[in-house]
Amino acid sequence: MSNLSGSNQMSSPFILVGIPGMEEMHPWISVPLCCMYIVTISANVSVLLIIRADRRLHQPMYLLLSMLLLTDLVQSNAALPKMLLIFWFKLREITFEECLVQMFFIHSFPLMGSSVLLTMAFDRYVAICHPLRYSTILTNSMIVKMGLFVIIRGTLVEFPLPFLVRMLPFCGSRVIQHTYCEHMAVAKLSCGDIRINPLYGLVSLVMAALDLICVAVSYTMIIMAVLRLPNREARYKVGNTCSAHVGLILIAYIPALFSFISQRIEVSSALSVQILVSSLYLIIPPMCNPIIYGIKTQEIRKKVSNLISLPAKGSVKDMRFPSV
Repeated sequence: MSNLSGSNQMSSPFILVGIPGMEEMHPWISVPLCCMYIVTISANVSVLLIIRADRRLHQPMYLLLSMLLLTDLVQSNAALPKMLLIFWFKLREITFEECLVQMFFIHSFPLMGSSVLLTMAFDRYVAICHPLRYSTILTNSMIVKMGLFVIIRGTLVEFPLPFLVRMLPFCGSRVIQHTYCEHMAVAKLSCGDIRINPLYGLVSLVMAALDLICVAVSYTMIIMAVLRLPNREARYKVGNTCSAHVGLILIAYIPALFSFISQRIEVSSALSVQILVSSLYLIIPPMCNPIIYGIKTQEIRKKVSNLISLPAKGSVKDMRFPSV
C-alpha cells in the first residue's frame, strides 16, 4: 500500500500558483523580472569571460569573484525560467521530482554564495591587515580548498531537504502557494508530521548567521586597521570596498531572512508580499554582484569599456587593494 501511495505521489504533479492574489498582475510583474534576468545572465557571463581570458586577473580576488558569479548563475537559473513560464503562459505544473531538484538548487546555492562572501571577506582581511603574507596565505591550493569548502558545505547542509520532503505523504492539495518549490511551502501541503522540517531548516539559518558574523568581524578588523593609516586615499578605497560589500550582504540576507521567517511563523504582511520578496532575493543579488564587484573594479571595467567600444569613464577608483 505504501509503495502504491508513493508511486502515485511521484506521478502527481504540483501546481505553482505564482504570487497568490496577484494573478492578473503576473504579465506586468514578468516584465521587470525578465529584464533583471537578462541583465543577470549578461553581466555574470561577461565578467566570467573577461576573468577567464585575461591571465592578469587569475588572482585570488578574481577567482573568488568567479565562484560567486557561478553560484549566482545557478541560483537565478534554478528559479527564474519556471517563474517566467508561470507568469507568461500559466505553465504551473511541476513534477514531484522536478520540484525536489529545484528545491535543492534554490536552497543550496544561496548558502554557497554566502560561503563565498565569507571567503572574499577573508581575502580582503589578509590583503589589508597582513599584506606581506598575502601571497603565502592565498595560494592556488588555498583557493581550491576554499572552493571545495563552499561546494561541500552547501551540498551537505541542503542535500537532506529533498529527502525530508520525499518521505512525507501528500494526500490533499498539491497547490504550492509560491513561485518556486520552497521547502516549507511544499512541506506544509503534507498530511503527515512535518515537525522536523522547520527544525532542520534552522540549520541553514545558523550557517548563514555564522557567515554574517564572521564577515562582520573581518570588516571590523579591516576598518580598525585602515583607520590607523595616515593615507587618506587608502581610507577612501576601503570605504568604497566595505560599503559595496556590506550593501550586497544586506541585499542578500534581509530578503532571505524575511522569507525564512515568514514561512515558519505567522506574520502580518500579505502572503503576496512575502512571496514577492522571497522571489526577488533569488534575482537581485545575482544581478548586483557582477556590477558592484566586477564592473566597478578597474581592470574589468576597462575590459568592458573596450568590448562595447566606449572610452573608460572618468577615474573610477580601483576597489581592489594591493595584494602585497
